[in-house]
Amino acid sequence: MSAASRLIRAAPEVAPGRHRLDAAGWAALPAALAGDPALEFWGLWAEPGVVHAAFRDGTLPLLASLDVPEGRYPALSPARPAAAWFERMVADLWGLVAEGGTDARSWLDHGRWPATAPLSGHPGHQAGEPPQPAFLPVEGQGLHQYPMGPILPGAGPGHWRAHVRGEAVHRLEARLGYGHRGLLGLMQGKSPRAAARLVARLSAEAAVAHGWAFARAAEAAAGIEAPPRAALLRLVLAEWERLACHLSDWGAAMGAIGLEWAQTRCAMLRETLLRAHEAAFGQRLPLDLVLPGGLAADLTPEGSEALLAALAVLEEDLPTLQAVQDEHAGAQDRLRGIGAASPARVAALAAGGVAGRAGGRNFDARRDMPYQPYPGFSLSIPISTGGDAEARLRLRLRELPESLGLIRAALARLEPGPVLVPLPVGPGEGLGVVEAPRGEVLHWLALDEAGLIHAAFARDPGWMHVPLLEAAAPGTTLGDLPLVRASLNPSTSGMDL
Repeated sequence: MSAASRLIRAAPEVAPGRHRLDAAGWAALPAALAGDPALEFWGLWAEPGVVHAAFRDGTLPLLASLDVPEGRYPALSPARPAAAWFERMVADLWGLVAEGGTDARSWLDHGRWPATAPLSGHPGHQAGEPPQPAFLPVEGQGLHQYPMGPILPGAGPGHWRAHVRGEAVHRLEARLGYGHRGLLGLMQGKSPRAAARLVARLSAEAAVAHGWAFARAAEAAAGIEAPPRAALLRLVLAEWERLACHLSDWGAAMGAIGLEWAQTRCAMLRETLLRAHEAAFGQRLPLDLVLPGGLAADLTPEGSEALLAALAVLEEDLPTLQAVQDEHAGAQDRLRGIGAASPARVAALAAGGVAGRAGGRNFDARRDMPYQPYPGFSLSIPISTGGDAEARLRLRLRELPESLGLIRAALARLEPGPVLVPLPVGPGEGLGVVEAPRGEVLHWLALDEAGLIHAAFARDPGWMHVPLLEAAAPGTTLGDLPLVRASLNPSTSGMDL
């Protein structure tokens, strides 16, 4: 057990996997983390007067909490760079200030909300003119700023500011919050099943993954498990979502380098998947299917046949897509070395999904933090250390056959049975982790005596991918930025909450 893990686990356990540290324990945490790179930082959030931090300790999640009666707490960002974005979000939503943090600028609040710290329990009044966005300076001769956004084609809302000399990019910085929906506030006071509708709309590319992680958290809080048939169908839905997302992301990157025919072919294959999904579950998109306690709908009588037929079409085209990656000299020249992120940077940010695995982070929640029904299936996780656009796109293609095999195996194991069980009413707390197409998703929630949501948090992989994109941009050119972004394609909507 690592030093930082021992420090956290020495504090009283107030819920499964969550420990409440005193002020001295939390104050010692940044130094312990600085000397313990193995304990991955996964997120930071709050309740009124309380701050929570999530870590991965081997195969288990580990949560640390601190009472913050005075509204200030020692920052974790000096030891874990990714904590800076979370600390800014906590200050905007709950008004809790990270002392000694690496970045004190606002993140979600652009000065246009009617109230400050809206989730704090004692919101303030927003006064004065909205401030101009502040970006980090870059010094040097001939540098100028190139703004992009906040509305960009094919991307979620976000303002990107590039500091360039000629075409060379020296710094890229993101400012998000333009799509903030007040999700965490809207969830409060709702039952988990009512809130599931909000969760499904957090990130369009990961509706199943977010819904499944939220459902797992609610089921853990209620002390139940989904029926076996529902678990298998959740796997089918999640891997189907992975296929659609990887095809879309790989095709978008091909379009960014001028291979529009490859992008068009991926769009046609994705359409085949959507039509089969509609035949199998009654709707093209997997919204509102995953619920705490199981699924909202079962597979239709002709569903398995429709899904298997679509998989056969996709499998037939995989060699053609792979040939583009392996044999097209122009594609290789445009992709190799572009947007490279070092393994050290990937590890420091604990970047998930193919973005992390392409940079040497050998982690996949389906294998390394296994949840039902994945332990009963064979799963091979490809990995690379290239860290560039080529490595990321190559891994996307290599993951497609794995998802094909998982879906076929799950459909073959389906047995008759219920797909939804009642959710007991009562207090509880739960955490759910699921591997989404772009990396691990985490949901935490606490239920009150009436079984309604008292507090909640959702952590999307984009929290680690946006800073990774910022780190990968320097050294590229303005013309390469769309390709670098497409190869990572972080979900900014998943961060806007």
